[in-house]
Amino acid sequence: MFDQVTARIAGRFRRVEPRAAARAYLLGLLSGVERKNCWQLAEQAGLARPGPMQRLLRYARWDADAVRDDLRAYAAERLGADGGVFLSLMPTM
Repeated sequence: MFDQVTARIAGRFRRVEPRAAARAYLLGLLSGVERKNCWQLAEQAGLARPGPMQRLLRYARWDADAVRDDLRAYAAERLGADGGVFLSLMPTM
């Protein structure tokens, strides 16, 4: 399932490097790593330094709203049911 999700959002990243960093970043967030910062997520991904993670978050060009919409659509397709309710665990601002 994870590969299906990452394949779905891959086109939102213009270059292969941020696409790979996004995949590694998401895997790190889903992992059992206690502290979810760029250093620990980079180590989880087997990287010596956090540069790729930091570049993804600071400089990479991608449309966060479009990625969110892709993920929402994926979840609705897989989990949706007539009359169902999908509760978001994301905090509101």
